Amino acid sequence: MRKKRKPDQLRKIKIERNFIKHAQGSCLIEMGDTKVLCAANQEKRVPLFLKGTDSGWIKAEYRMLPASTENRIPRDRISGRIMEIQRLIGRSLRSVVDLSYLGETTIHVDCDVIQADGGTRTTSIIGGFIALVDCLGRLHQDNEINEIPVKKFLAATSIGLCKGEYLLDLNYNEDSQADVDLNFVMNSDGNFIEVQGTAESGDFSQNDLLKSIELARKGIGEIIDFQRNLLKDVLPNL
Repeated sequence: MRKKRKPDQLRKIKIERNFIKHAQGSCLIEMGDTKVLCAANQEKRVPLFLKGTDSGWIKAEYRMLPASTENRIPRDRISGRIMEIQRLIGRSLRSVVDLSYLGETTIHVDCDVIQADGGTRTTSIIGGFIALVDCLGRLHQDNEINEIPVKKFLAATSIGLCKGEYLLDLNYNEDSQADVDLNFVMNSDGNFIEVQGTAESGDFSQNDLLKSIELARKGIGEIIDFQRNLLKDVLPNL
């Protein structure tokens, strides 16, 4: 089914940091033909439930631009899918940051898909993490925070079971033909943040799940190695 890549091979990753002049942290991330623009900015207030706690918050927003897919997507349409994805991104990012170091500050992480070819949510998590780290690095440099409160690296990938073959990091065509579709979010300790899985037709076995987990660990490990090298100027000791 997969001609140009091995079943256990990631798509080519390309990340350009500080892509947006006015953002405190930003990047353009490409995973194959999927391209996402990620930006992170500070707002000096928090949701009502955190007022008076001296703790911060990280909130994500996710959109697909009108021309990001073959059929135009209406602008500003907030679907259930969009809400689910941006909550996933926010939960994932918060899991690797000590929010108590932020004070009563919200970091907004915006992920805008400019071209979609599968894996937009996992690509947004990878790029959102890069933008967030650079934003926190800027805040530390400007003495807004005492240290960069990132505890672990974070990455995500998809796994598909297609005609009996396990595939890593699905593009759109692979995803649309998959019998089983799973998304994994993991940190640099090798622990899970979130697992999403669906049998598109029929069912899948425990063995299928275990093999998918091992393939996800391999792919996420490679992505985190890429992130470590990219962010060594901001997180040299993590």
